[in-house]
Amino acid sequence: MTSTAPGAAIGTLATLTTDLSRAKRTRQHNEHNTRRQLCADYLAALARTRNNLRLAARSAHTPPEERARKAIEAFKEGNAYELRYQLALIAPTPVIEASTAAFRALRDLRDLVEEGALHTDPSYLDLRDHWEERFAELRTAMRSTLDTTQP
Repeated sequence: MTSTAPGAAIGTLATLTTDLSRAKRTRQHNEHNTRRQLCADYLAALARTRNNLRLAARSAHTPPEERARKAIEAFKEGNAYELRYQLALIAPTPVIEASTAAFRALRDLRDLVEEGALHTDPSYLDLRDHWEERFAELRTAMRSTLDTTQP
């Protein structure tokens, strides 16, 4: 009878260790999927915002006040603000820094369109290129983080 108790304790401990390990892997998997989905949603929001800004900047026959309104609406409808703050809560520092740089570049582009710039203006083309570089850096930072944090 005495030898049964240690065997049962070892069996229980082994089962508990296995269950804890499985729970940890499941939690890590869920956290990774959440980060991946948030990254994808944020990139989509930035792209949607950028596309709407592009449409506003291409509206040469639209009065400047209307183009400015469209530029402002692009940010409101894009949902990038909200997702940026969510990302800041769970992303590592390199992603947050790249996110901030991309967001600011897009905001600068919005401000330029709001001031009346068209898609053919040299200042617009320069800021567009700057935005595209920051957006590429953000994607790279996200990929790197997601690749290294897979469970």
